[in-house]
Amino acid sequence: MKIVDVKARVFSWKGETVPPQANFCTNPSMMLFDKSDSMGSFRFHSWLVCEVTTDTGLVGLGNCALAPDVAKVVIDNHLTPLVLGENPWDYNYIWERMYRRTMAWGRKGVGMAAISAVDLAIWDILGKAAGVPVYQLLGGRTKSAIPVYASKLYSQDLKSLADEAQSYLDQGFSMMKMRFGWGPLDGVEGMKKNIALVETVREVVGDDVDLMLECYMGWNLEYARRMLPKLAKFEPRWIEEPVIPDDLEGYRELKRMGHMPISGGEHEFTLRGFQPFLDQRAVDVIQYDTNRVGGITAARKVNALAEAFGVPVIPHAGQMHNYHLVMSDLNCPIAEYFPVHSVEIGNELFYYLFDGDPTPVNGHLQLDDDQPGLGLTLSTQHLDQFEVSA
Repeated sequence: MKIVDVKARVFSWKGETVPPQANFCTNPSMMLFDKSDSMGSFRFHSWLVCEVTTDTGLVGLGNCALAPDVAKVVIDNHLTPLVLGENPWDYNYIWERMYRRTMAWGRKGVGMAAISAVDLAIWDILGKAAGVPVYQLLGGRTKSAIPVYASKLYSQDLKSLADEAQSYLDQGFSMMKMRFGWGPLDGVEGMKKNIALVETVREVVGDDVDLMLECYMGWNLEYARRMLPKLAKFEPRWIEEPVIPDDLEGYRELKRMGHMPISGGEHEFTLRGFQPFLDQRAVDVIQYDTNRVGGITAARKVNALAEAFGVPVIPHAGQMHNYHLVMSDLNCPIAEYFPVHSVEIGNELFYYLFDGDPTPVNGHLQLDDDQPGLGLTLSTQHLDQFEVSA
């Protein structure tokens, strides 16, 4: 079996979007004095789909959502020549070839997202060639079903926030993640508003629901030092990305403070990127995203390293590429799930592009034993609402 074609297309959403409210989610740009559209660079209304075809007629689907226009150029001009003619079963060699031939400029960020898309497509091919779901290739089931947490609860007026939290309770979720709206430049008043958000959700869901808190890189160490003691009484399961991903010392200090578990890694890449976080005991939870970290080939190595350190891996975002890893690994206890709704941030586009993603029932989702590969097909239902690159 040989790879004979690689096609990368960018699907840009031209349908209706829901503009987010002001202060709906902290992010790194909020540290700048000009906070107009501070979330703009972190919203993505385009998605890249990578189709890899073999001489046996199998087609694998991969994807990425970080700077898809740039990722397409990387795939078309740099990665495709490296994988054509290769046997997809040589996935480790193919991955290393892509990684080492682009290392000077592509080892993090969009270069690695592009590699992830190709790697995911290759694993989809392998599952289809073997006639089994990808999680079976990764070791099989470790769970009868995957526990998932509802991940939205962006900063908003307290009444609508409470109603949204109640809706997830009504759907059977026993875990939820919420976002903060204010950061260091907003001072003490912003701190009070952040605390009011958490108080509101905790009052609705009670003490028996796991509550996760998301900063999305929007704080700095000094601000986080002040906030974490105030948040400890709410007993969060973790606080996520409290500082920017390069602030390893900040992660270490916040973890040493011991107020609550610290999670990170959504914006980290490959085994080598995570090694110092584990060596220096800087995180309690790792949260890579498989279509960023380097694909399944890289993710399974991060999983093995994290397990050796006793640190659980809970991939960022839902989506099938993450679910297969969670299903096959005891050290991945739960998964994230973005409730399906109108296009707002961009995470929702996955559901508009692909068919096959499971829907949770009572806070758990199931993967199909009889669906080979990743279990995804391109959807035609919303195709007319995308502009598709050639």
